[in-house]
Amino acid sequence: MSSGIVFHLLAAAAYAILAGSLWKPLWSNQARQEGGAVSAGKVQRVCLAGAIALHGAGLAQTILPGSHGIYLGWALALSAAIWLGMVVFWLESFVMRIDGLLLILLPASAVATLLAGLFPGGHQVAQAGEWLRLHLLIALTAYGLITVAALQAILMAALDRQLHRPVEPEASRSIMGRALDSMPPLLVQEVLLFRLIWFGFAILTLTVITGAIVSIRLTTNLVPMDHKTLFTLLSWFTFGGLLLGRYTRGWRGRIALRWTLVGFAFLLLSYSGSRFVIDVILQRG
Repeated sequence: MSSGIVFHLLAAAAYAILAGSLWKPLWSNQARQEGGAVSAGKVQRVCLAGAIALHGAGLAQTILPGSHGIYLGWALALSAAIWLGMVVFWLESFVMRIDGLLLILLPASAVATLLAGLFPGGHQVAQAGEWLRLHLLIALTAYGLITVAALQAILMAALDRQLHRPVEPEASRSIMGRALDSMPPLLVQEVLLFRLIWFGFAILTLTVITGAIVSIRLTTNLVPMDHKTLFTLLSWFTFGGLLLGRYTRGWRGRIALRWTLVGFAFLLLSYSGSRFVIDVILQRG
């Protein structure tokens, strides 16, 4: 068993334990009695930092096996996306009260790291040139940030729907209803969403630029005509249109959520769809 798999499985266990510690009060309705807010204590935050470090070590050991090669797979891409989300959360938590997001992030992290440990298959690009290696790492970062933005948009849609439902008696409220009540306010989450989109769009722009450089060096074509390039550009235009609409027309709410999910769908089709079919269904590397 490789060290990358071991680190992923250890991170999965750590995330699962932390998730259990935060969800337990909701099961007993204790969080509601204490004010309805989920808050991670000092010990939990230290353990979270350790879990993120284990997760990052697992990714580094697996994705960068040597000084020139790079290893990619659908489960690793998902794991990297969630890891970036945890890093963003960790940094934002110092300036915003968003501990409630851990109710979603921790279970998602546990599942993603477990999948990366159980399905380590992928495709190794041996002896990748510096530009190709840089392009792939930047593309993986862009994919991760936009994946987290899409998950944030889905959470905001669920919270918006919850707010428009009739108020239920406390005794009859579901566990998910209490969890959504513990989330940060929608306005705070919207600020976080657009920060993610801005960073994701900037990194996606670098992905397009470095991809063009790699294409010129390998094939002398500026823009290769394949499905990955097409869907990546469609995603880039979608997020660019969303940010332009935000700046000029003040787009927010459901409009922003729809554009975010459409842009993510294009990016998902550009990589994960084809990689999942190759790695899992066709069992080809």
